[in-house]
Amino acid sequence: MRDLVAGMRYLGRGQRWVAQHGRWWGFGLIPALIALVLYAAVLTVLAIWSGDIAAWATPFADGWGSPWQGLLRGVFVALLFAGGLMLSVLTFTAVTLLIGDPFYESLSEKVEQSEGHCPPSPDRPLWQEIWIALRDSVHVLLRAAGFGILLFFLGFIPFIGQTVIPAIGFCVSGFFLAVELTSVAMQRRDIPVRERLRLLRGRKGLAIGFGTPVVLLFLIPFVAVVLMPGAVAGATLLVRDLVPGPDGPSEPERGEAAAGPDRAAAPYGQPDAPGGFGPPPAPFRPNQEPPQAPRYPHQQSGPGSSAARPPAGW
Repeated sequence: MRDLVAGMRYLGRGQRWVAQHGRWWGFGLIPALIALVLYAAVLTVLAIWSGDIAAWATPFADGWGSPWQGLLRGVFVALLFAGGLMLSVLTFTAVTLLIGDPFYESLSEKVEQSEGHCPPSPDRPLWQEIWIALRDSVHVLLRAAGFGILLFFLGFIPFIGQTVIPAIGFCVSGFFLAVELTSVAMQRRDIPVRERLRLLRGRKGLAIGFGTPVVLLFLIPFVAVVLMPGAVAGATLLVRDLVPGPDGPSEPERGEAAAGPDRAAAPYGQPDAPGGFGPPPAPFRPNQEPPQAPRYPHQQSGPGSSAARPPAGW
């Protein structure tokens, strides 16, 4: 449950970041607007030709009388257009990320720089980056399609198919959408797509909490365009905390809060000293064994030392 809430917070943090950096929000809108125009053109063509497609797909109904022929082909047109809309929602993010790879790479880089550390991008030409993004998107979409087919058939189960299965479907779509959105920051770290899936499967609640609200919001017309830059920014922040590395959070606050202010600041491995300052070590005498070094490196570190901090990542 905590991961679900944390995922939603990352989405909010991403939207807040682009709201505070308006120029980058406008910069991130460009690929989404291009994708919106392309999808609008395709859906318009589908609407114009849907009647002809229905007639071509149902030749057996040519001899049917009224109203059965019109009813059958009308249902076919409605299902065709609904399927086109659903496919548009599922593929919009992948296509937008593919079109806007240089845009979102720059946006994600700026987010990381503002947070303190940005890992260097792999030294690859742009065409190779786009090819890797395309290949990874196809891999993710094929996996999502497999789940989609399974959920489609489960949807025919009475009652469960109309209540539980749609909710599961939104969660599955949210997970795979989170995989797509985090691909920009993951690709900068040169993490292959199978490893990305493994990382997010290990934190399913975090991925679902981040991706499912995005799926629901993307169902509202034009909202996907407005929220896309913030979704990429939020996914970048999520990756920084998910992937262990020098850019991950040091979390000194969490460790210090758990130990208490005095315990966190105490040197010489004596955390219980009042105010964090224990008594100085006893003087060394010739006939006495030399004092042993602390067993753990973090015990000889001061409060500001990086060795005293827990490893990066969640």
